[in-house]
Amino acid sequence: MITVTTDQQTLQRKAATLIEALPYMKKYAGETFVIKYGGHAMGDADLARQFAEDVVLLKQVGINPVIVHGGGPQIGSMLKRLGVQSEFIDGLRVTDAATVEIAEMVLCGSINKSIVADLNAAGGRAIGLSGKDSDMVLARKVSRTKRDPDSNIEQVIDLGFVGEPCMVDPTFLKSSMAAGIIPVIAPIAMGEDGKTYNINADTMAGAIAGALKARRFFLLTDVAGVMDKEKNLLTELGQTDIEELIADGTISGGMIPKVETCLMAVEAGVRGAVILDGRVTHAILLEIFTERGAGTMIRA
Repeated sequence: MITVTTDQQTLQRKAATLIEALPYMKKYAGETFVIKYGGHAMGDADLARQFAEDVVLLKQVGINPVIVHGGGPQIGSMLKRLGVQSEFIDGLRVTDAATVEIAEMVLCGSINKSIVADLNAAGGRAIGLSGKDSDMVLARKVSRTKRDPDSNIEQVIDLGFVGEPCMVDPTFLKSSMAAGIIPVIAPIAMGEDGKTYNINADTMAGAIAGALKARRFFLLTDVAGVMDKEKNLLTELGQTDIEELIADGTISGGMIPKVETCLMAVEAGVRGAVILDGRVTHAILLEIFTERGAGTMIRA
């Protein structure tokens, strides 16, 4: 009788995955995949380990993965521990000077280095970065307007040190990937005014994907993708489809900025953007190495 150890089982699973993936690998060799990583998948130790193994596998078969991560829950937890109050407007955290300092500490410190450690443990070579490194991302201050229901006058809302990318220089990322390194990027950047800004991770990832003209932009979230009114997964959408689905209320709430980010990435030169469930084991591999896919593909 042959006893199969846990390590042998892991190797067998990887071998089976590679065999199934062989027909699909050639078309992606040398291409860049930008992955926005966050949500519950990032907080689950088993899923985090499997994610790292899958990313390293992509690198080993000739694909260039770039990871951009979030960390909203972890920032919220640290703010609570330190007794710092925070407020949200339209899903964005109002970020004062104290909050942005804590956000940078959490995002560029514990979260970023944990992901780097997981990738290195899985056999990869990863480097932790933020938008500040090598002047990779330049940010501009974000503001929102809100109409006063009584006076019907639009008021500008100051979100503090919340930014959005206005320029991405991918030079250092390209040289890192060419050297066999997997970049892991925290969504913090220097502003045009020389101040530090916290950027929504989806937005940061989409901008980086566009600057790299990535073959794929994967937005890992906590839902299967875009659903129709009967809760069936919509596997492929174009801009016209998205506009109609927003207009009739099928796409609503937090899914609207996600599909808009995907559309902006596609318009900037990304071949396809995919919204998929990061809680599903091997979600990215299922998406790219199977005919059916695993999420919602958005194309121009």
